[in-house]
Amino acid sequence: MTHIAVDAMGGDHAPSAIVDGAVAAVRRLGVLVSLVGGTRAIERALDSHPGWREAGINIVDAPDVIDMAETAAAVRRKPRASISVAADLVARGDANALFSAGHTGATVMATHAAFGMIAGVDRPALATTIPTRGGSAVLLDAGASVECRPQHLLQFAIMGAVYARVALGAERPRIGLLSIGEEETKGNDLTREAHRLLKASSLNFIGNVEGREIYSGVADVIVCDGFTGNVVLKTSEGLVEALEAKLGEKVSSLFDYAEYGGAPLVGVGALAVVAHGRSSPKAVSNGIAMAHRFAAGNFIQRVEQEIASAGVAHR
Repeated sequence: MTHIAVDAMGGDHAPSAIVDGAVAAVRRLGVLVSLVGGTRAIERALDSHPGWREAGINIVDAPDVIDMAETAAAVRRKPRASISVAADLVARGDANALFSAGHTGATVMATHAAFGMIAGVDRPALATTIPTRGGSAVLLDAGASVECRPQHLLQFAIMGAVYARVALGAERPRIGLLSIGEEETKGNDLTREAHRLLKASSLNFIGNVEGREIYSGVADVIVCDGFTGNVVLKTSEGLVEALEAKLGEKVSSLFDYAEYGGAPLVGVGALAVVAHGRSSPKAVSNGIAMAHRFAAGNFIQRVEQEIASAGVAHR
């Protein structure tokens, strides 16, 4: 049975929204969940869920919390923070995957420290599912690594291709590189050199993708550095909120991050799903479902195999 370590104190509405979503996931999926955080606060949130002790839920005490206003370096100052304790559960093999809606930088740092990196991968990336005209695509990196080198984008593309096969059912995912023009000479030094590496790889690389094509469905995987990817996502969120005010729920539901639940942090040596800080119970439940699905599909092992076979060099 899949066991998910949940950072119960991570997120704008923790622990109540996290606990409510975790209970829903346990009852829907039959997974085991360890809620990590302040025991009393978690128990108070569980009071509205009779029978939780028999439902596959347990509490792991963690006395500290990393607030959203803190820097990621707080992970070093607070070794007993909920995100670190949850990551340690996975690192020890006591849980199969981690879920957190807390501080993204702290989650990246805590998982990197606890899990290490997959052999052949230099930087982690957040692989976010985005809607397209024909279905869905994967955008990475969405904010884990803001400064990248060309070989990092190649590694992101390989990991994104695995994600697209597992999550989207794309047999031979089309890989696009986000740039300012379709021509391979367009862009900055990073994108031009990354284009060369991707073109020389065995991936199904379709070339550069402009910003207006992100949601067109032309690519199954769109690769960029974390700074650019995070700006894309935050801009899209703002646009959707404006459209919602003008046109109503029908439009906003297409871009509802709660439907996807979270984004796997690919590249680290164990499975971690990172969710939006504003996650609702529905988003938390779906994020835990994603962690369950990827754990059952041996996602980390598949990424390791793809990276090993590609022979990507470190720099």
